[in-house]
Amino acid sequence: MSNELVALLMLGGMLVLLFTGQRVFGAIGFVAAAAAVGLYGTGGNQMPFNAAMTVLNWYPLVTLPMFIYMGYMLSESGISGDLYRMFHVWAGPLRGGLGMGTIGVMLAVSAMNGLSVAGMAIGASIALPEMLRRGYDKLMITGTIQAGSSLGILVPPSVVLVLYGIIAKQPIGQLWLAGIVPGLLLAGLFVLYIGVRCWLQPHLGPALPERERAEYSWADKLRLLRAGIMPLAIFATMMGLFFTGVTSLVESSAVGAAAATIVAAVKRRLTWKVTENTIRNTLSISCMFLWVITAALCFGAVFDGIGAKYAIQSIFLEGWGLGPWETLIMMQLSFIVLGMFLDDTAMLVIVAPLYVPLAVRLGFDPVWYGVLYTITCQIAYMTPPFGYNLFLMKAMAPNEVGLRDIYLSIIPFVFIMVIGLAIVMAFPQLSLWLPAQVYGD
Repeated sequence: MSNELVALLMLGGMLVLLFTGQRVFGAIGFVAAAAAVGLYGTGGNQMPFNAAMTVLNWYPLVTLPMFIYMGYMLSESGISGDLYRMFHVWAGPLRGGLGMGTIGVMLAVSAMNGLSVAGMAIGASIALPEMLRRGYDKLMITGTIQAGSSLGILVPPSVVLVLYGIIAKQPIGQLWLAGIVPGLLLAGLFVLYIGVRCWLQPHLGPALPERERAEYSWADKLRLLRAGIMPLAIFATMMGLFFTGVTSLVESSAVGAAAATIVAAVKRRLTWKVTENTIRNTLSISCMFLWVITAALCFGAVFDGIGAKYAIQSIFLEGWGLGPWETLIMMQLSFIVLGMFLDDTAMLVIVAPLYVPLAVRLGFDPVWYGVLYTITCQIAYMTPPFGYNLFLMKAMAPNEVGLRDIYLSIIPFVFIMVIGLAIVMAFPQLSLWLPAQVYGD
């Protein structure tokens, strides 16, 4: 059996198992272990064990539970809710103001958590019912929340970029800085779309009535502004210590987790229920990440062992005769297709070892490529039929928001993200300028 056929059977078997509803780590891990034993005999059973040891020896992975804990502590203690109320009061008088404010909240939550799931949880539990009550269009609401939550994997402290840095052996600090301007660009495009669309069609996002605006004095607004700035101060402190070299990456994540806990305690919101929910959610998400990474590492080891990396390079460059930019576009399209079936962690650990060397060989900057990969993951998250955010939104949305509404709502936002991806591809300095300024490269 040729190596190419083995690679196709592994990918096909994994997708079939995923279609049957199996857990991602179970499908990937089973195919990897079966292929290892089938190809290498009884000695192949060491591959899953070696993958587990690799995960346990990855010291930077300690940052994952720290950042996840920080995000959930801010969410469970209601501090993120303060942030939404601040945007609600200050942006509410504008048409579509609550939608634009929701993007601002999602951007801030992303800067405190590094995952899309936290932003989705806050948007679905706080922003969605509030905007429904204010008469916002269902499609506008669900599209806004899904698009805004996707920013969590791009802006620092992006967990996806941490994993990319570990696998691609690129500096985490430069990757985080590289994600800032593209993240702000996408957020700005979302806000611009919501503002223009609601200005042209006011029924999609009506402004707050004059009576409700009068309920908040300037003193109330300033008080809310102060409460909303607190989470951003935590992020600024954590990132400032890291980028100035005072703390390492792991130490910075610990500072963020500790600061979130202290703020919750000072505000007298650090209850037993908040602590229990935070720890439970942190443990659940962290274990999911570790299982997926372990399974994907084993899959990647077998995949790489049969020469898949060189086969892919041969197909793109020799078999199809593609140039550098054509190859890059094909790589991004394959990410979108895989993202319909896999989460970002599994896709990254499987594909990054194959694509990153190819991107470097073609003359592309691996830090810039990491940003492109992450934006493509955002698009894949929202692309039917199996986009991760689509089903997460359905699980959290009320019954009046159907799956069809969720699918239709993401269409304009996906187009916006494709435009954003094209801009970052056409102008690499949008990603590379800030790291060069800070690190002097």
